[in-house]
Amino acid sequence: MKGLMKESGINGKGISFVMTDTMIINESFIENLNNLLNTGEIPNLMLPEDKDEINNGLRPVCQEKKIIDSLDNIAALFIARVRDFMHICLCMSPVGETLRVRCRQFPALVNCCTLDWFGRWPEEALLYVSTEFL
Repeated sequence: MKGLMKESGINGKGISFVMTDTMIINESFIENLNNLLNTGEIPNLMLPEDKDEINNGLRPVCQEKKIIDSLDNIAALFIARVRDFMHICLCMSPVGETLRVRCRQFPALVNCCTLDWFGRWPEEALLYVSTEFL
């Protein structure tokens, strides 16, 4: 996650991080994603050398945008760029109580996300799409 955040925050590269509910081995994964969705950062993730890399990488961007390159401004710019360029796609099954419990424990899953519910497509829709595009 640190590498993805650096790539999107420093280099401004668009990134999509896809995670399914079967990949969640420990609930701390969801807690970190909740923090990232809510604030744009994960507490205690970046080491001092990572912060130096961020500061050095974003100084030219600050100068280009005519922002004073103080440590606070660079940190705010980094978070803003991560929020702009990194998208998180969580794929979770609504079957059972797991999704409901996680939504209650980690409110950013609801408040900071767009929820798309996918169900079975009607046969008419499948036929229409296949004849229209193939």
